[in-house]
Amino acid sequence: MSGSTIHIGGTAIAPGESVTLDLPVASLYSHAPMTLPVHVIRSKRDGPSLFVSAAVHGDEINGVEIIRRLLRLPQLKKLRGTLLAIPIVNVYGFVSRSRYLPDRRDLNRSFPGSDRGSMAARLAELFIKEIVDQSDYGIDLHTGAVHRENLPQIRANLDDPETARIAHAFHVPVLLNANVRDGSLRQVAAERGIPILLYEAGEALRFDEHSIRAGVKGIVAVMRELRMLPASSRLRKRTEPLIARATTWERAGRSGILRVTAPLGARVRRNEVIGVIADPFGQQELEVRAHAAGIIIGRTNLPLVNEGEGLFHVARFESAKLAGDTVEAFQADALPIHPDFDDEPPIV
Repeated sequence: MSGSTIHIGGTAIAPGESVTLDLPVASLYSHAPMTLPVHVIRSKRDGPSLFVSAAVHGDEINGVEIIRRLLRLPQLKKLRGTLLAIPIVNVYGFVSRSRYLPDRRDLNRSFPGSDRGSMAARLAELFIKEIVDQSDYGIDLHTGAVHRENLPQIRANLDDPETARIAHAFHVPVLLNANVRDGSLRQVAAERGIPILLYEAGEALRFDEHSIRAGVKGIVAVMRELRMLPASSRLRKRTEPLIARATTWERAGRSGILRVTAPLGARVRRNEVIGVIADPFGQQELEVRAHAAGIIIGRTNLPLVNEGEGLFHVARFESAKLAGDTVEAFQADALPIHPDFDDEPPIV
């Protein structure tokens, strides 16, 4: 696509141009206008077209910072192809600090959308027409929900060879061969033959430096794999990610106050105690045990829990020890200062 002029929102963008567009969406009831911000960088050199999006769920803000840092990288001067950056897709939820749109619909269950449907459907239709249909690849950035934190992970259709190739290139410790959900961005992109990765890391309404750095590095690694950026001159030993064969949620057996004893990313053994639920008086306590060996890839950060609530998300592997070693290597590699990415102080 890089060799010809493309049109987004009625604006012609030729090779070699960089523009920021504001695509009109439904105004607020106060008559205040709302727009979908899109930054497009086009190289004169041929290459793929990649979109990177964040805040499809309006309260998942880690990806907004990831895209900000991505756009500041000096490596983009050597770009081949086209980069479409959409830091805030659900602008309504972002403004109101909500996962949802004003009509309480989940945008990531509303694709491909319709220009005659709900607000969510109309925004989804605009995003598909103006962004996804202009792209060869996609990376969609997410976090856990409110009070839920995820270990950096990629969810994708790993049965598709091209999707698996860029998923491995992203270099997170865990890959989930996740089924697509009806109405999701991943589903619609797959139907159009566009390989797409969903990056999950951190918690809603919170910045997490570890997750942000891992996201920036992962996107750059994918762009290098696609030859949109030149290969790194720094030769570094990379730990191969592992594909989870299954995941399970450990749930609260009763309501109470949770004391967590296993951190995010921990390797757990079958039947190991990973938390304790107690009443406020300490008279009744219930141990939360892992039903299978694996790695904790998600957990609640809120100690107040109700019966049946998901507390720990455990991914299972052929070798839990190997998976644990992979996570430890990733965590050790993610935070040290790296001249390609770290020209500003980390968020603390």
